[in-house]
Amino acid sequence: MLMGTVFIIQPHSIKYVNVAIKITMNNQFNQFSLTHALLDNLDELKFHSMTPIQAQSLGYILENKDVIGQAKTGSGKTAAFGLGILNSLDTSTPKITGLILCPTRELAEQVAKEIRTLARKMKNVKILTICGGVQEIHQEKSLQHGAHIIVGTPGRVLRLLRKNLLDFSYVKTFVLDEADRMLDMGFYDDIRNIEEHLPLKKQTLLFSATYPPEIGQLSQGIQKDAIEVKVDTEHEENIIAQYFYEVARHQDKKEALLKVLGHYKPDRLIVFCKTKQITDDVAKFLNRHEIFAAAIHGDLGQNERTTVLTKFTNRSLSVLVATDVAARGLDIEDLAAVINFDLPADPEIYIHRIGRTGRAGLKGSAFSFFVAKNIYKLESIEDYTQRQYKVEDLNTIELSKYEQVPPMKTMYVGGGKKNKLRPGDLLGAIVGVGKVDSSDVGNISVFNILSYVAIKSDKIEQVITNLQSGTIKNKKFKVGLA
Repeated sequence: MLMGTVFIIQPHSIKYVNVAIKITMNNQFNQFSLTHALLDNLDELKFHSMTPIQAQSLGYILENKDVIGQAKTGSGKTAAFGLGILNSLDTSTPKITGLILCPTRELAEQVAKEIRTLARKMKNVKILTICGGVQEIHQEKSLQHGAHIIVGTPGRVLRLLRKNLLDFSYVKTFVLDEADRMLDMGFYDDIRNIEEHLPLKKQTLLFSATYPPEIGQLSQGIQKDAIEVKVDTEHEENIIAQYFYEVARHQDKKEALLKVLGHYKPDRLIVFCKTKQITDDVAKFLNRHEIFAAAIHGDLGQNERTTVLTKFTNRSLSVLVATDVAARGLDIEDLAAVINFDLPADPEIYIHRIGRTGRAGLKGSAFSFFVAKNIYKLESIEDYTQRQYKVEDLNTIELSKYEQVPPMKTMYVGGGKKNKLRPGDLLGAIVGVGKVDSSDVGNISVFNILSYVAIKSDKIEQVITNLQSGTIKNKKFKVGLA
């Protein structure tokens, strides 16, 4: 075993104690008393070695202790609390025993999807997402059939709770995921109101990418003798290369953006902007330069947001241009780069942004633009990270064309869970009716009344044409290019 510092949080104080951190030399999931179904599934998924947050928290979670975990997005914390909930889940009765709150619908759907994947070999596990952006009537009907795990956003969960449509009297595990973001978004009161409807005796797990004072206050209010594990909160210099560029005027950032894209050629990236207007403006600018980009911000309708995010996840877009609010909770794999079109004033937000690249042992790049009057933002980042950063010279980069073409396009299908469509049904129809190989098909996302499928760019027209005259599960569905 390794030795390390773990923090025991009690109602009025924090105790620091040295204990044995539960990491063994093999660092395998099978060192824990997980069910055979979970271990077999983890083996099939090739989840062998644990991430640091999993290795340090899973043992305590399985011992039913309260845990407060600090780890950046994409560190594997969903599997840690997901396995904890599933390992003791009783599916013989449709009672809600696990409640997971997330800051955004996108993250809630992502968490629910990952837990469903972890539960593949378990029978009759019912996981429901309860979020805004979907008509309440659909969620009310789903709840009539019962559920074991609820994954939702605080506002919608509290709304249905007050309508007596949710029974939390059997909840054993309460999880707050991306807790710092929920507090940023003003959900503190909603969280406390929901917690009052939960049993006094329960396990509470709180995960956060950053640790502002409000997190400690929240923990003291809802957790008992919580064990804090803190891992992987700093970004190693050799994992994420960080570049800073000073420009004369805000308007010069667009040329700087083209220079960076043309020189470094990242295949997929997020560009962060400070306002919705700038986000739209940058996305339109990139499209005029024949770069596959789309904007996402709070003014978009939920269906528009879902379409944009799905296309980006499906590798049908090269660039996602986003505000911080819209990008909260996104966990997108294999992101080559992040660009700060506007540097944030809060250095923690900077760390959170760049942490979206360089994941799972892969290298990533972060590029940031600023004007002279905003040099204080760079200085605050240096103070926070205890590092000095070199300001690069944009004049050393020649302007060249960015020619990355997304390898996939996204098809929509006018049917989803309400039509009892499953990913396997869509894959079977695309291969059988669409006349393509399964290797030509990428991500398949099934929502309530709509589904999206990623298909190789040179095959998608063929698939759409064939499906327009064919059927899926012996039914006709509207299909087209998303």
